[in-house]
Amino acid sequence: MMPDWARHAIWWSVYPLGACGAPVHEPDLPGVHHRLARLEGWLDHLISLGCNGLALGPVWASATHGYDVTDHLAIDPRLGDDADFDRLVAVCRSRGIRVLLDGVFNHVSSAHRIVSESPAWLRRDAHHPDGWSRFEGHDGLVELDHGRHEVADYVTGVMNHWLDRGADGWRLDAAYRVPTAFWSAVLPRVRARHPGALIVAELLHGDYGATAEKAGFDEITQYELWKAVWSALKDRNPHELKWALERHDGLAGRTGAWTFVGNHDVTRIATQVGPAAARVATAIIMTLAGTPAIYYGDELAFTGLKEERAGGDDAIRPELRAYPPDATGPAGETLRATGLAVRLRRTHPWLVDGRTRVTAWDERRLVWRTTGEPGCWIEAELDVGGERPGLRVTDGSGELLVV
Repeated sequence: MMPDWARHAIWWSVYPLGACGAPVHEPDLPGVHHRLARLEGWLDHLISLGCNGLALGPVWASATHGYDVTDHLAIDPRLGDDADFDRLVAVCRSRGIRVLLDGVFNHVSSAHRIVSESPAWLRRDAHHPDGWSRFEGHDGLVELDHGRHEVADYVTGVMNHWLDRGADGWRLDAAYRVPTAFWSAVLPRVRARHPGALIVAELLHGDYGATAEKAGFDEITQYELWKAVWSALKDRNPHELKWALERHDGLAGRTGAWTFVGNHDVTRIATQVGPAAARVATAIIMTLAGTPAIYYGDELAFTGLKEERAGGDDAIRPELRAYPPDATGPAGETLRATGLAVRLRRTHPWLVDGRTRVTAWDERRLVWRTTGEPGCWIEAELDVGGERPGLRVTDGSGELLVV
């Protein structure tokens, strides 16, 4: 069951290596570089937006992009050291901000000590020249053998180590590649020591609810909803979103949902649908069950196209200034609209596990009602037939939000 504090979380998620200006494709200068502190300058922005959670991408020592970990127990020297991590967590805690970490436990860098010291911990693949399985064909990412108790012990130890240092939970990267039996063995041991820890699993497809129940996840990444939201706005066709809303409602009571319109792996929403429609996309997820996450810069109309090439993620993982800029133009409009959407969510906290029912639809219009405890409801009407898409949210007292 999701910890109570997480039911009230609205996340600002960030890719630290990119946001802090660390080199990803070329070697850094020798030594430790205390770049992680740059995120402290954005905490006021996070709070003013209405968020209360900081979801960090990988901060562990890695070979390049953070998901090729070389040491799970060391902060990447491109970002800083243990003291930098401890300071960021302490500052967040003093501001009432929860911290979620990114757990890369399906695979390790080919330069990780496990590869040389404990090769029996690696998954076998007879078709690869060295006999080890690779994650999605990436030669530098060697997959762990999750059937071994040593691997379970190792992952349990890493998760507890950083929770001991003050983190509040974990996002489990590529959880869809790991057997549910592994997580059902590891997570009870983590919760025995940290009963209030939040566990979010990255799932892309399949039966989200059944997987979460078998593995013991608190929340899953709602990729079905993400895809349907931007498709409805880009294609001006609400039918996929209608289907996704019905599927999303089916998750209620089975597992929590991490809802989003952007993250470190996908084209920026403002590039996908334009800045005006991007504001509608963010508002849509605020009317539905789950815990919403805003990807850093989406609230400022950042753009960026993901490309399938070397360096193809750079545009969606940009560097941040030391402090937030004064937002004007589309950035200012998007910041204001995002703040209003978050405020809607904050004033209707029951939405975290609300039930949604589609009440009307046609070729250009989709209407849904989300209900909670007795007397609590909102109605959202999406219109994709005009010059630009729009969303109107009402309740019994009148109009709540127009985007």
